[in-house]
Amino acid sequence: MIPIKSKKKNLKITVEEMRNLSLSYVEKYSPSKQQIKTYLLKKYLKQSISSVKKQDIVDLIDVVLSDLEKTKFISDKFYSDSKAKNLIQRGTSINKIRNYLISKGIQDKYIKETINRINENNEDQDFFSAIKICKKKRIGPSRTEINRPLFYKKDISLLARNGFDFETSKKVMDLKKDDYLKIINLL
Repeated sequence: MIPIKSKKKNLKITVEEMRNLSLSYVEKYSPSKQQIKTYLLKKYLKQSISSVKKQDIVDLIDVVLSDLEKTKFISDKFYSDSKAKNLIQRGTSINKIRNYLISKGIQDKYIKETINRINENNEDQDFFSAIKICKKKRIGPSRTEINRPLFYKKDISLLARNGFDFETSKKVMDLKKDDYLKIINLL
């Protein structure tokens, strides 16, 4: 009978493994700080190393994350700006962007900075994002004139589900076809 050697990991090996795992995760997904923390926590809680306590793992994860922040591999500010820019290009409302960033664990100060920067660059960003949604989903002003009154409530509710307020939705829905086409050509 061959004896089975028990694998006892010490904390230095665990830190190096965490660093390597987090670097490969950053390379693949470009996540926020909270996403990496959740990933590493799940990874190491699955392994359930008997010699290491859960609090020790959490402390090690914090050390690895602070090291990644110092070396600028991760930055919640950069993550917030880049995701917001990407979502704006898709036609996402500011409310939906804010909720998305909150769900990813971004700090409030970075979210406020990003939203303020969006509002400085374009005063009526939600209006143009709603226009993009109308073009993409073929609703509101992109419908034929005959069908617009028929689908008015449905189109307003679709815009509301996408995070646009009533005034913006109404403003977009009341656009004439000619004005809509001029705005689309500008975008």
